[in-house]
Amino acid sequence: MRGRLRSLVVFAGLLAAVLSAAGAVRIPVSPPESVVIGPGDLLQVSVLREPELTQQVRVMDSGEIVLPLIGRIMVGGDSTPRADGVIEKAYQSGQFLKQPQVTVTILQFATQTVAILGQVRRPGTVTITTPRSLLDVLAMAGGLTADADRHITIERGGVWGEQIQVYLPNNAQADLKADVSVYPGDRILVPKAGIVYVLGDVGRPGGYVMQDNSHLTVLQAVALAAGANKTAAQNRARLLRKGPDGYTEERVPLLAMERAKVRDEELQKDDILYVPFSARRNLLLGGSGIIASASSALIYAHP
Repeated sequence: MRGRLRSLVVFAGLLAAVLSAAGAVRIPVSPPESVVIGPGDLLQVSVLREPELTQQVRVMDSGEIVLPLIGRIMVGGDSTPRADGVIEKAYQSGQFLKQPQVTVTILQFATQTVAILGQVRRPGTVTITTPRSLLDVLAMAGGLTADADRHITIERGGVWGEQIQVYLPNNAQADLKADVSVYPGDRILVPKAGIVYVLGDVGRPGGYVMQDNSHLTVLQAVALAAGANKTAAQNRARLLRKGPDGYTEERVPLLAMERAKVRDEELQKDDILYVPFSARRNLLLGGSGIIASASSALIYAHP
């Protein structure tokens, strides 16, 4: 019986060594906490089997808290799991407890509001007392406007704030998958989406929002503008693009694009696509005239 046990032990040791050498044994690592402790937060510090050390404390402006036996200890800017370890180490290094087990919980955030700026229907502040989803918080601000960019920035609250970039696709199911948590004290910025202008002999000339992850092609823009009219000179279409030294102008083979003879071109923010009227209508504009027309297009021609 002893020989069999010894063989099993040896086999287990060899198996563990082989798996370790092959890199097959992996310890899962928890993702980092996105919320951190900030000044003014109310914490519950619980010490297992030591009820007299368990208490509620308020984080000072310095980021410190005061606990029995160990006194002041810095937890500001730490996640709650990290604060657990800091306090455990302090109790252990001071020889107050041999194997302390500490759990830190945020009972109340110092700041109860979330500031929402930019392209929402009711910009300002909303009040939340616990973490809420980004979609919930945006709904509290009336939702996104029609010309909102779907690339949203969340700035975590507190002096140790970090910025998180979130992309919310223009799709209900994808929105739910991309959703993240918003905490009291956070700030949300919803920028304005890029605009491209389609002018000239088209059904609905005007400015159009680049909503599909900021992607819009020439043919898509013309389609949003209800297409080129029958009287349009599509073979003389022009694209004006803004650069560091002003606008540059290039010809756009619109008719060839429609017939799939030429690749559809990707547009950029502030591009101006001009589809001229036919020679019979004799309405020709130079580059400066097209730019002036785009500047006067104050109302977006939303489809």
